[in-house]
Amino acid sequence: MRILFFTFLLSLIALVSSSQHLNILISNINDPEEPSIMFDPENPQFMVAGANLNNVYYSNDYGYSWLPNILESDSFGVWGDPVIAVDTAGDFYFLHLSNPVTGSWIDRIVCQKSTDKGITWNNGSYMGLNGTKAQDKQWISIDRSNNNMYVTWTQFDEYGSADYSDSSSIMFSKSLDAGTTWSPAKRINKLNGDCIDDDFTVEGAVPAVGPDGQIYVGWVGPEGIMFDRSFDQGETWLESDILVSDFPGGWTFNVPGIYRCNGLPVTVCDTSNSAYRGNIYINWADQRNGTDDTDIWMAKSSDGGNTWSAPIRVNDDEPGKHQFFTWTAIDQANGYIYVVFYDRRNYSDTKTDVYMARSTDGGETFTNFVISDSPFSPNPAVFFGDYTNIFAYNDIVRPIWTRLSGSSLSVLTAIIDVNAVESAQPETYGFNLDQNYPNPFDDQTFFSFKLHKRMNVSLKVFDLYGKLIATIVDNSELDYGKYKFGFNFRDYNLPSGVYYFSLVSDEKTLIRKMIIQR
Repeated sequence: MRILFFTFLLSLIALVSSSQHLNILISNINDPEEPSIMFDPENPQFMVAGANLNNVYYSNDYGYSWLPNILESDSFGVWGDPVIAVDTAGDFYFLHLSNPVTGSWIDRIVCQKSTDKGITWNNGSYMGLNGTKAQDKQWISIDRSNNNMYVTWTQFDEYGSADYSDSSSIMFSKSLDAGTTWSPAKRINKLNGDCIDDDFTVEGAVPAVGPDGQIYVGWVGPEGIMFDRSFDQGETWLESDILVSDFPGGWTFNVPGIYRCNGLPVTVCDTSNSAYRGNIYINWADQRNGTDDTDIWMAKSSDGGNTWSAPIRVNDDEPGKHQFFTWTAIDQANGYIYVVFYDRRNYSDTKTDVYMARSTDGGETFTNFVISDSPFSPNPAVFFGDYTNIFAYNDIVRPIWTRLSGSSLSVLTAIIDVNAVESAQPETYGFNLDQNYPNPFDDQTFFSFKLHKRMNVSLKVFDLYGKLIATIVDNSELDYGKYKFGFNFRDYNLPSGVYYFSLVSDEKTLIRKMIIQR
């Protein structure tokens, strides 16, 4: 047998509290904030992101590097609230507010399409035009069984008006032809709100598609968090909206150091083949525990939205700290829930980290972990945006957030190492195996694992067909601790492709996928 040469470094490293997730600066140009991110589940190397007011970015290497551009629409203008989506053809969509040359400011929702992975965009189509009424805070969901596109948003009779005769409504429109045309907008909520853009305004409508094409929408307003649904592609909706949860203190609130803050809800649905298929989740932030203790919450329904659980606290710190600006995503390959939010649990001032929480049991419990590599202190005089965002599929997880240092804004993502997220009971099998880093790679990569007790283990590398490439650890007895191995594939003359490495003990075998990309 040919002996494969590899170099390796074995080191026992201390556990540290800093992030294990590589932070990537997407951009700090053109004052970016309020970001959105999406990748193609079928070809996840292609990613697109957007940020206020007209920033668009694209990546073709899984988000390790990004190229910036400016989004333009000669007909409709571009005025922020970026939302990115992708269909099964791999075409991306950028939805935003309008500022048309002919027309009124934010008088419609605009959808622009890219057929080249975010490099160029068409002039766009629009929905919701209703005279001079303002159309605001849109979000989109695409049914991947047929590529139907569903959009919900808030319509203001007159944005910011305190006149009791002016109201806000939750609107819906759909496209059945890849964003070329849109159905006439229809109101789906039963109780309107005011137009002040505050606690009694109806906002935060985020649609989600169910396993059989159902459309689910949650939002917040005078009654609390409300829910509606359609079983016929948005043609008809419930006669009465369903109450999900009260919203103590209202959906707008103060967080020290933040220009303005909200807890608007996010609705998602599990369409995976997991045990939680069909579950609907709504995620938000509120101050029910006091104005000095903003928390992240989630409610779930397992019966199509008829009934809802009591709010489940997502952040797991002691009371008395702020967590805010949350967003959630479901990895539809396995049903895992990921929540991203800002977090101040580690500080007594306004220094802020970015955290994520993961649930592998249908939202019953959450494991929290920091993903930012250093804290920042926001400036209350600088607008910070109104949301973060996250997308996940097949263990590729990409959050996106705004960072504010002094008066300088930037948007970042992180290469989330899902296997570094320890379970609530990490000693179940006696060890954890991390994802290799970097991944994909074209030179050297590193493997690491943690043993929770002294045990015999083997670490091996295989090709896609199960052929052994290398044995790094051969049934060796190792003590408690974290171990790291680095080795170089350059001398193996291996082609680009998918490979596997495994950690084996008498108790269990863990296997991870890795990618060589030359």
